[in-house]
Amino acid sequence: MSDHSTTQPYVDTPEELAEAARAQTTEASPQAYHDRTQDVFVVERPWGRFEQFATNETVTVKTVTIDPGQRLSLQHHAARNEMWQVLDHPVDVTLGDRTWSAQPGELVWVPVGTLHRMGNSGDRPARILELAFGDFDEADITRVQDDYRRD
Repeated sequence: MSDHSTTQPYVDTPEELAEAARAQTTEASPQAYHDRTQDVFVVERPWGRFEQFATNETVTVKTVTIDPGQRLSLQHHAARNEMWQVLDHPVDVTLGDRTWSAQPGELVWVPVGTLHRMGNSGDRPARILELAFGDFDEADITRVQDDYRRD
């Protein structure tokens, strides 16, 4: 995994779960961010496990499906941070001046104002779970480069 991923702490008891949830931070503005991938934790259950990404805060959650051979615009946002988890197939990620193939399960933190892009050079649709922290508005996209000639 890349240095943009994290090893999530595991919690076992209800008390540890409550403490881990309390430790997740709520930030007043996207400028007061920290890498939220460090707040994710895993809870083991007899039937398997779950990962908890945010607790009791305003967050926008989406799944993004990228068709084979396609990519989103190279863009940045002024009013939100994003955290992505690759769900099922590798995704080409550009973050700042770095590009790599993010693998299923990998977490990526996209700080407010950072140029970013995701794409799919594979042969099957690839999905990302996206959590947006801050003021969410689809109009808060500044496209620097776009394959579809959108402004």
